[in-house]
Amino acid sequence: MSDKSYDAVVIGGGHHGTIIAPYLAKAGLKVGVFERLDHLGGGAVTEDGPAPGFRMNFCANFTRFFGHPAYKEFNLREEGLEYVFPDTNEAIIFDDNSSYVGYAAWKVNDPQTGQVEFSEENFKKTYEQIKQFSKADAQTYLRLTEIYKEKWRPAFKKYRYSPPTPWGAPDVFEALFADPRSGLEPSMQFWNCKQFAHYFFESPELRLLTLRGFMTSGGIFPDDLPGIGLMLATIHLVLGWESAAIAKGGSQSITNALVSAGKKLGVEYFTNAEVVEIMVENGKATGVRLSDGVSVQAKQMVVGDVGTPQFFDRLIEGNLVDAESKRKLETNLYDRGHVWWGTVGIHELPQYVAAEHNPDINSTPRTYWGPKDLAYMEDKYMHELFLLGMGSKFFCLTAPDSIWDPTRAPEGKHTVLFEEYTCPSHFYSRREWRQLSDEFFDSLMAQWESYAPNMTKENIVGSRVITPVDLQDTHIDMKNGSWSEGSMAGSQSGRFRGMPGGFRTFIKNIYLCSSNQVGGGGIARGSSYNCYKLIAEDFGLRKPD
Repeated sequence: MSDKSYDAVVIGGGHHGTIIAPYLAKAGLKVGVFERLDHLGGGAVTEDGPAPGFRMNFCANFTRFFGHPAYKEFNLREEGLEYVFPDTNEAIIFDDNSSYVGYAAWKVNDPQTGQVEFSEENFKKTYEQIKQFSKADAQTYLRLTEIYKEKWRPAFKKYRYSPPTPWGAPDVFEALFADPRSGLEPSMQFWNCKQFAHYFFESPELRLLTLRGFMTSGGIFPDDLPGIGLMLATIHLVLGWESAAIAKGGSQSITNALVSAGKKLGVEYFTNAEVVEIMVENGKATGVRLSDGVSVQAKQMVVGDVGTPQFFDRLIEGNLVDAESKRKLETNLYDRGHVWWGTVGIHELPQYVAAEHNPDINSTPRTYWGPKDLAYMEDKYMHELFLLGMGSKFFCLTAPDSIWDPTRAPEGKHTVLFEEYTCPSHFYSRREWRQLSDEFFDSLMAQWESYAPNMTKENIVGSRVITPVDLQDTHIDMKNGSWSEGSMAGSQSGRFRGMPGGFRTFIKNIYLCSSNQVGGGGIARGSSYNCYKLIAEDFGLRKPD
C-alpha cells in the first residue's frame, strides 16, 4: 500500500467504524477505514460453524439495527439488511416447568421501515402470562406500560441517540425525576439491580427474569448499580414491550449493508491494515502509521473505533497523557460482561416440557432456562462464577434463530445460540479455559436436557464454545474478555463512560466512537452516531437526518 491521504482516517473497521464512515463521507469528506483484522464488522460478524454447512454469530446476536438512525439514513434495507419480527419476545422456563412468554406490545407492522404499532392482542397475552404468577405484577405491567408509552419510550430513544449533556444539565432521564407521572425518582440512580427487581415485581419469577435481564443488557449482577438507562433497557426486555428482531444472514448482514452504503459514498476500506501509531504534531493529529511502515495523512481528523486500552496503551505516546487522565483511566474496570457463548447445530429443535402448557415457548427468540431459586441468583450465583468459572445451576439464554433465518443451517437442521455467564479471562490460563470449555459443555447439555428431553448429545450435529479468551484475542478492547468493553454499571455508563472528555479526546482533532465510550456495549447503541454529531458541530458538517 502506498502512502495515502484522507480528510478523515477511521482507525478500526469494527461495528462503530462501519457506522461513522458513511456519515463522514455523506458530509463530503474523503474517508479511509483501516482495520487490523482480515474482516470488517467487529462484534457484528457471522462465521462458518458450528459444523459444516452451519453459520453462527461470533459475538453479537440480538440486534435491533432497524431502529438505528443509520438504517433509514443509508437505506440499509436496500443494501441487504432484512429483519424478521416474531410476535414472541422474551421467555423463561423454570425447573418446575412453569414458564413465562412476553409478547411484543409494540409490534413491527412494516418490516421495510421498522414502523411499529401498539398490539392490544399481544399486550393482553403478556398480561395473562404475568397474571399466572402474580396479580399484583400483572397490574404493575398495566401501569408500567402506560408510563412507558407516555414517558419512558420517547425519552429512551432520545437518550440513546443524543450526546450526553454536561454535568449539571439534566439529560432526558434525569428530567423525568421532576415529573410525578414518570414513575422515577432521584434515588433510583443509586439503586442496585436487586432493588429494581424487588421494587417493580413481587413474584420470584419476574424478579429472576429481571436480574438475568440486567446480565443480558449490561453484563452486570444483582448487587451492581445499573443507572436509569440500563434499568429501562432491561425492564422493556422483561415485559416484552418491543419486537424481537432476527437479522437474515446473521449479524454480518448489518456490517455488509453499512459497508455497501459506505462504498457508494466513496469510503475506502482496508483490512489487514493495523494502525500502530497516531502521529501528533504541535498538539494536532496529522495522520496514522501502519504496521508495515506506511504513513496515512489525516487532513482534518482521526476517528478511533477503539477503546481507551488501545488508544492510551498503544496508539499515542505516553508523554501526551497528563497525570489526571492516567488516574481516571485506572478507574475503568473490565470485571463484568464475561460469557460462555456459542452455538449448537442440531437435528431437531428443543422441545421443552413447559411447552405442553405454554406452546409458544418452543419458538421464542430469547428463551432462558434456570432454577426458580431467587436466593441462589441473588446470593451465590456470581460467587460461583468467579470461584469456579461456572455456576452449579445455569441461568442460560438460548436463541433458536434458524426458525426465522434458514440460511444459518442446512435444510432440515437448526442452530441454537447459547449464553451463560462466567468470570474474567485472566482468572484462568489458556490451558485451563480449554479444559473448562469441555466441562461447561457437558454441564450445559445435562441441564438443558432436564428442560428439553430431546436435547441429548445424539441431537447435536456440532458445537462451538467461545470463551472470554477468544473474545479478548479478536477484540482488543474487550479486555479480560468483557463483551461490554468495560463494566456498564452506573459509574461507567452515560456521561461517565469511557475516557476523560468522552468522544472528544484531549487532542483537538482526535475522536473516539467505540462501545467503550458513551452508549456502551451492544449493537445499535449510539456511540458512533453521537460521536458524529459532535464532529459535525466542531467542523461545521451536515447534521444527520
